[in-house]
Amino acid sequence: GTEWKRAGSMGKTGCFSFFPSKNLGGIGDGGLVSSNDGAVIDRLISLRNHGAKPKYHHAHVGGNFRLDPIQATVLNIKLKYLEDWHQARRRNASIYRALFKSTGLDEERVKLPRAVYRDVDGAEQSNYHIYNQYVIRAQNRDALREYLLSKDIGCEVYYPVCLHKQECLKPYRQKEISLPVAEEAAMDTLALPIYPDLQESQLQFVVESINEFYRK
Repeated sequence: GTEWKRAGSMGKTGCFSFFPSKNLGGIGDGGLVSSNDGAVIDRLISLRNHGAKPKYHHAHVGGNFRLDPIQATVLNIKLKYLEDWHQARRRNASIYRALFKSTGLDEERVKLPRAVYRDVDGAEQSNYHIYNQYVIRAQNRDALREYLLSKDIGCEVYYPVCLHKQECLKPYRQKEISLPVAEEAAMDTLALPIYPDLQESQLQFVVESINEFYRK
């Protein structure tokens, strides 16, 4: 059978953001690194406190990366609700899929996210998707985004500039490179509202508005 692993447990370390808009968000900036390697954990604990171990003895150059106690308190309270919020996101994604199917929009215009992958033998396997974002691939994406924003529907283009196109990395490139799949995704992906508190009527309004845009 499939062995499910949680994010943050599949490698030597896992990195989490507690930015307020994340699935588990604080009331300000913060983050966490997980690990099952004792030596890595000891190093991280040292680095988060100016590389000190013991106090005033600095073996490494670190920084002040300690999480504020008020952030930790908020996160501890919210953590017990996280799985319910995940289920609500999964419910919203299921509603989206049904609503989009009812519009008759084809995948040339709107391609929906799918919680599946192909294993090494090419067989299709299901995945447990918690929909941190609900990202569609949309024809004429920028015009669709403006149309949705005009209707006060929050939507966002995440990562519109690919990493290999970022100016800050230009000095490290030996030559200009092309990554066409990434570049295409940067041009046509759009994140729709998916947060747990959405009502079905709101999801209907989002899908109806997208359908209106393409039927104009």
